[in-house]
Amino acid sequence: MAPKQRVVVQTGPTRKRQQEPSGFLSSAYRSITASENATVVRSVVVFGAAVAFLHSSFSELLIPQ
Repeated sequence: MAPKQRVVVQTGPTRKRQQEPSGFLSSAYRSITASENATVVRSVVVFGAAVAFLHSSFSELLIPQ
């Protein structure tokens, strides 16, 4: 018995896909800007800003007089 063949029918206009670069930096940028990772990226940015603030001389504003 011959194997069943699958026929794919396209409807509507065909569009060519844009060729995406496959480098490390471009894939990292795509994963960072993906909407699924927005909360993780936002948390890392806030944590980095807090560490930078506490390491700077502005952190002395938090010390009671």
